[in-house]
Amino acid sequence: MLSLKDDMVAFISGHGLRRIPVYVGEEVPTVLWEDDSNIDSWKDFVETAKAAGAPFLTMSEVVLEKDDLELLVEELQESNFPDEESPAIEEAQSLAMHVGRVGYIQLGFAHQGIVFLHENTTAWYERYQQLLESLEDYGNIILNDEDADEES
Repeated sequence: MLSLKDDMVAFISGHGLRRIPVYVGEEVPTVLWEDDSNIDSWKDFVETAKAAGAPFLTMSEVVLEKDDLELLVEELQESNFPDEESPAIEEAQSLAMHVGRVGYIQLGFAHQGIVFLHENTTAWYERYQQLLESLEDYGNIILNDEDADEES
């Protein structure tokens, strides 16, 4: 994905657009670009931004950090105790080969009050996110159970 990022930077610059290092979160009205059948759809996205008169694109990336992965594994172990050989734990540990790599890139541009977004994600980063979400779901179940016990 690093070579993809380098290609994006060069392509964006080649179109005379600037990049600003900003992640666009859920609190902003957005429209997500969807063209899964075209591996180079990000190029169409950049060209659309230029055609819309956008002076810049936002660009954000996520790199898998060792500390984040270690925390995920630790939390999975705690949530699966005493089964320390859970498939989820093994899967999380196998992500160690991706530490230091870019797993997600978001491009965006604003037009008429809406931010248009294009996202590129690797399969391993999607799995990492799913494992994180499974912990959040597990935490919600525990919190809900504790709330029910307190109401009794």
